[in-house]
Amino acid sequence: MRTLKLTLMICLTMAFSLNSFAQKRDLDNFRPRDQRGINVFEAPKDTVSTFDGLKVRIGGASTLQFQSIDHENNGAVPLIALGDNFNLATANLDLDVALYDGVRMHLRTYLSSRHHPEPYVKGGYLLVDKLEFVSEGFMADAMKYLTFKFGHMENNYGDAHFRRSDNAATIYNPFIGNYLMDAFTTEVGFEAYYRNNGWLAMLGVTNGKLNQSVEETNTKPSFLAKFGYDKQFNDDFRFRMTGSLYTTKESSKTWLYDGDRAGSRYYLVMEEVGASSSGNFRSGRINPGLSTELTSVMINPFLRYKGLEFFGLYENASGKGFGPNLPSRTYNHYAADLIYRFGATEDFYVGGRYSYIDGEQASGQDISVDRLQLGAGWFMTKNILAKLEYVNQSYSDYDAASILADGQFNGLMLEAVISF
Repeated sequence: MRTLKLTLMICLTMAFSLNSFAQKRDLDNFRPRDQRGINVFEAPKDTVSTFDGLKVRIGGASTLQFQSIDHENNGAVPLIALGDNFNLATANLDLDVALYDGVRMHLRTYLSSRHHPEPYVKGGYLLVDKLEFVSEGFMADAMKYLTFKFGHMENNYGDAHFRRSDNAATIYNPFIGNYLMDAFTTEVGFEAYYRNNGWLAMLGVTNGKLNQSVEETNTKPSFLAKFGYDKQFNDDFRFRMTGSLYTTKESSKTWLYDGDRAGSRYYLVMEEVGASSSGNFRSGRINPGLSTELTSVMINPFLRYKGLEFFGLYENASGKGFGPNLPSRTYNHYAADLIYRFGATEDFYVGGRYSYIDGEQASGQDISVDRLQLGAGWFMTKNILAKLEYVNQSYSDYDAASILADGQFNGLMLEAVISF
């Protein structure tokens, strides 16, 4: 009898502890890793503190897709045969730690990804909203508006990276694929933010390297900037508009459009016979190849009225590739998302995204690519999301000898997402 009572007491204590843990998992100024994090961009700035000692939050994500896509080209380069089947499941592990009042650390590890089935660290950062660790009340008035961020981290160029899939962290993306020109890189850098009454300004600098090394190269620092306005005018209407800049004047290799080591979501599309999923992990993505000099500007409007939301993207990237005395080239990237969320707690949504790119290749050939994505989703719980997507992508004006000449792929994808 005593054993039974002891067992019941232990079970009740564990249940109470787990319930308390579940209710208090979020940290200060934290973007939730579930449905509540939808349409959150930069981590919120709030001077109210709940810090009462070091706190560790363990989270993660797991994502699995079923792909049924066909592809074709002009036949100059034979394409690998595609079947209908599941892709490799991807997984992330997140560690977020409240270290001090107003000081937080984040670390993300890819447990499995398309490019690497083995675990490796994506990156991490230290985020500082207060300077209480210097002395109590130090710069308190200024720190109501300032945030500092430092690390080998996802750099804050544009707003599209807040809506993209980051390996298994796909719950914020209403679609399955990311944007055509996928601006995403992780470099060692520092970002300083000023926010006041809806206005946002950010200045940042990085070392311009994805793979860190002390070996001397000709890579110069890269500079970032963002300026915008984000206001919830009433319960129904929100408006946000930002403009962003990323520039590097000299580099051994730029990474802004080549920095995603996890891989794209459309497995083996437009790849030749013998291609492997891990070795050819950029399928369906467009890299302008501006590898030694790059200046990119992105403008992002976001509007939400009740359940209807619009996200827009205009991007202009110019620079040079490898080789002596090459002329500067330019790529333009346009995209628009229209999403309608419905249900008592907006657990359902339908939407579409159209993307278009035009640019000049290193050969001087002008090309264009367009993509249509139609999608729907169901949040079965705030941590579990099921998605359906139809995609159709076409390649125009590529050289007749290219594997992408008269290229096209289309079909259906299903994605199951768990995030916590």
